[in-house]
Amino acid sequence: MPVAIDRRTYVAAATNGSDTVQAQSFDLNEAAAFALHEPNTSLSTRWLGYIAGVAFELEKGGVRLSGSDIAISSDVPIGAGLSSSAALEIAAGTAFLALNGARLDATSLALVAQKAEHTYVGTRCGIMDQLTVSVAQKSHALLIDCRSLEVKHIDLNLPQAMIVICNTNVKHELASSAYNQRRHECEAAVEMLRKYLPTVRALRDVNGDDLKKHGDTLPDVLYRRARHVVTENARTLEAAIALKEGDADKMGRLMAASHVSLRDDYEVSSVELDLMVELAGKCEAVFGARMTGGGFGGCTVNLVRRDEVEAFGNFITTEYRSRTGIQPDIYAVNADDGVKEIYGYAGD
Repeated sequence: MPVAIDRRTYVAAATNGSDTVQAQSFDLNEAAAFALHEPNTSLSTRWLGYIAGVAFELEKGGVRLSGSDIAISSDVPIGAGLSSSAALEIAAGTAFLALNGARLDATSLALVAQKAEHTYVGTRCGIMDQLTVSVAQKSHALLIDCRSLEVKHIDLNLPQAMIVICNTNVKHELASSAYNQRRHECEAAVEMLRKYLPTVRALRDVNGDDLKKHGDTLPDVLYRRARHVVTENARTLEAAIALKEGDADKMGRLMAASHVSLRDDYEVSSVELDLMVELAGKCEAVFGARMTGGGFGGCTVNLVRRDEVEAFGNFITTEYRSRTGIQPDIYAVNADDGVKEIYGYAGD
């Protein structure tokens, strides 16, 4: 149940009369290029894979692209678990479509971006990030059914609270072996449970009673991975109700339980993330805190009393820096709209 935040990745594009895409990243001070119509999984830089992969997948789907020059600038922190890769994929895809007079519905574009990340970057990501960037609405969270791709926009009915992100400034790579290993472990748990629950296709089809009954047939690691997914699905549905009811206290408790599960059962947290959550728990102004993103570094998301945001940020900064020697970044954010086209003219 994500939100899009009011940080942006901008992609400016113009046709160049060739069969090549020339890309310039202002934030990384790097330039790279790839040839259209020749899908290639061995690209010169990792960030180019997100862009080229989307272009290649669009062409596979029948969208003929022209060569172009594109420029990229973003204030979404890279490698912080805030979906910078999905933002780049969807922004680039939207630019390619607009530049070539093509149209694709938001869900289809999200699926193109997901396939691109699987094939050309090597991350077996789910659909959540790409779908969020595509369809998010201001002041709403998204309750996503990742099987049917049905999306319900949930009003963030918490006027007393604000979302605050705390960046540990310990970076992770989402395509690391540990991330993909979690996917393998969940799939292995499904295969073993299917002996007793033949209709199960994924862990979303397993409920708490099923897991209690058959969990002892799983190795400990697979049992804990399954328990995280089963309980997290339940917490997500409860969180949607809490938001609708404006119950910040309940939302906070669910966030805290989620972090414990991510830390102990799914094992994707880190010392720095755990410290951030621990420090947040010492603040009376905080309803709840948890890690966000792929884990192994990155950010926590915190639900903080609106009139205490500045004091919270000062406390976290001081204490985290004292304990780790690392300067954190604190962002108070709002739930915002997803991707949009912006037309402008820069002059001659």
